[in-house]
Amino acid sequence: MGLVGVQESGNGEMGLSVVPLGTKNKYRRMDSELTEDVDDASRHHHQENRTKSTRKFVFASAVFASLNSVLLGYDVGVMSGAIIFIQEDLKITEVQEEILVGILSVVSLFGSLAGGRTSDAIGRKWTMGLAAVIFQIGAAVMTVAHSFEVLMFGRLLAGVGIGFGVMIAPVYIAEISPTIARGSLTSFPEIFINIGILLGYVSNYIFSGLPAHINWRIMLGVGILPSVFIGFALFIIPESPRWLVIQNRIEEARSVLMKTNDNEREVEERLAEIQLAAGTTDGEKGEEKAVWRELLSPSPALCRMLVTGFGIQCFQQITGIDATVYYSPEIFKQAGVEGNTHLLAATVAVGVTKTVFILVAILLIDKLGRKPLLYVSTIGMTICLFSLGLSLSLLGQGPLGVALSILSVCGNVAFFSVGIGPVCWVVTSEIFPLRLRAQAAALGAVGNRVCSGLVAMSFLSVSNAITMGGIFFTFSAVSALSVLFVHKLVPETKGKSLEQIEMLFQNEYELQGSEVELGDVEHLVQKQ
Repeated sequence: MGLVGVQESGNGEMGLSVVPLGTKNKYRRMDSELTEDVDDASRHHHQENRTKSTRKFVFASAVFASLNSVLLGYDVGVMSGAIIFIQEDLKITEVQEEILVGILSVVSLFGSLAGGRTSDAIGRKWTMGLAAVIFQIGAAVMTVAHSFEVLMFGRLLAGVGIGFGVMIAPVYIAEISPTIARGSLTSFPEIFINIGILLGYVSNYIFSGLPAHINWRIMLGVGILPSVFIGFALFIIPESPRWLVIQNRIEEARSVLMKTNDNEREVEERLAEIQLAAGTTDGEKGEEKAVWRELLSPSPALCRMLVTGFGIQCFQQITGIDATVYYSPEIFKQAGVEGNTHLLAATVAVGVTKTVFILVAILLIDKLGRKPLLYVSTIGMTICLFSLGLSLSLLGQGPLGVALSILSVCGNVAFFSVGIGPVCWVVTSEIFPLRLRAQAAALGAVGNRVCSGLVAMSFLSVSNAITMGGIFFTFSAVSALSVLFVHKLVPETKGKSLEQIEMLFQNEYELQGSEVELGDVEHLVQKQ
């Protein structure tokens, strides 16, 4: 029949032969290899899809968590222009202007302090929701205020809400983010602060043509809108897995980690690390006094963390960034810019610069690391602040003075946004132990807000005493000190898990200085 190997079957009928043994194995081997290739391709495709899904989920969670920061940024930006028309409408004094501008930052420290305890009690994401509600009420009060006293009451409420939001968003994002992207994601609140500032400047420019008794109310009222989006966001974003572990809700924590990590092995490793880090918390769960006792009587390692976290938060503000943003119309007027429209248009340029360069920082923070960006930022700010002082003191109100002043202000906010602006919050959210993270981050936020408030509330008075140029020379000197602070006390945390970073500070005092460089976490982990 032309078929090789046709043989009689056992019952005498003809059938196909068995393929020779060697050939049979060959085909089986090829089939097996083909199946393995298909399985590998399928697994690879599945992993790619999961990675994409994970990144989208974490990105969306970080964006929604950062919406509270729009509230702070919008207030900073909008008050720089609204205060011009508030003065005209309510006839407030210069001292009242300083208090009105700066009080929000000072009062926000109470929100930050309460935020640490609240976030441990009700969770990270619901604390963000509470922050939005309080701010919304404050913004509504400011919008309808017909006296300085009522306006101040609204500012007080808004400040408490901002205090809650400004400390919890970086903590939440750091706790849900995979290690490889934590730096860029934790910078999102600073991005949204800058977006809020830009929106505030644009709002000032758009509504400045309306009557003075109406325009500033609309400017402030627009700040309510982000709170609405935050309300929707609460039903989308997950709770922090680290907070869930502390609450002994392990399966819920695992479920969140499955959505924020690429594979099951990584999920189990991260869960084990979190449980280990949270282990010392179990015996003190709910004992707020024990946490504060540890913070107020810190070990050498914790003391180093506090100096680093609190110090970088304070330096971020005492270099004068909020004064530059709040009072940019006053600065440009001093430089020679005339007319409210031109003044507010110049502030829009400042807002655009800030927003563009914060995006640059996000692209670089997990590639170059935290310290290189801090060096570039603090050195650049030192130069720009000195240049601004020089322009205001010596060049007068001519075209060259105007150009150099605007360029110096834009340069200062650019260098701020590319480094210490976002990195400050990243470092503070990374360096503290899990059991203390919320309260320690709250302390850092308190330092930040107090310094911001003191600078904002004294800027006009001090500039009257030592000239506006003199105050920027002072800011330049402080910025130069921040370069030394970064060099000596801020570690590099790029690419390290939160638990590894904790090991850095725990072991720094146990090892010889010659054995390890500050920030060499890998070496420290190997020592374990």
